[in-house]
Amino acid sequence: MDKPLKTPPPYPIASVDHALRAASILQMEGGATVPQIAERLGVARSTAHRILAMLVYRDFAVRDDDRRYRAGPVLELAAHSQSLVSRLRATALPHLQRVVGLLDETANLIVRTGDTARFIASVECGQALRVGSREGMVFPAHRTTAGLLLLADLSDEELEEVYAPERYRDRPADRPDLGRLRTELERLRRNGFVVNKERSERGLIAIGVPVRDRDGTTLAGLSVSMPSVRYDPHRLQSLVKDLGAAARALEDDLARRR
Repeated sequence: MDKPLKTPPPYPIASVDHALRAASILQMEGGATVPQIAERLGVARSTAHRILAMLVYRDFAVRDDDRRYRAGPVLELAAHSQSLVSRLRATALPHLQRVVGLLDETANLIVRTGDTARFIASVECGQALRVGSREGMVFPAHRTTAGLLLLADLSDEELEEVYAPERYRDRPADRPDLGRLRTELERLRRNGFVVNKERSERGLIAIGVPVRDRDGTTLAGLSVSMPSVRYDPHRLQSLVKDLGAAARALEDDLARRR
């Protein structure tokens, strides 16, 4: 059984975590105000203001004339990616909230960059035993539910490029077996969904479906995560149906916003 990919440090520093999460929000979403950052981090506005002031001091953020903060020169996020991620997240949040209301499990939206998958939105369920928010976190794409969905959109040539051996000279153990990965992706394409049984983290089960653009390109993966003790295989088809309906509704909303 695989070990968790992300293990919290034994002595977490809340202020550092808040600063990193704030920087991630600015980078992925294009900007935010002090009240917005305070709400997202669950801190007082005065605390959010101090965090953003330090990010500005270290060039991780800049402050516009309208008192809105955005990513600074250290982060240097491309304008196109910034716009796409921001639009995806803003459009997806109501749909994630409806999924959580329906299934009472944590819902996520994930995009791929190269061989990594980034959680750009996460809505936790209300159950005491639950999968926590992964928003802003990055994992190897082939080890995550939505990462596999996005890799399945690639041709064999594109997959070879993503996992070219020269990219892994310093970390050969991180390169997946492409033969096994291709077989898995082909099965995923036939099924139209993926089930991740403790592949990325022990005790966690996730089910995901693709979110597609009008031309059929997979833009993101929509997934629901739950503790393995609560997963019932007999509910799989029902879960996939509900996730698929949410994905189609999100696709319609994205098309309308263009």
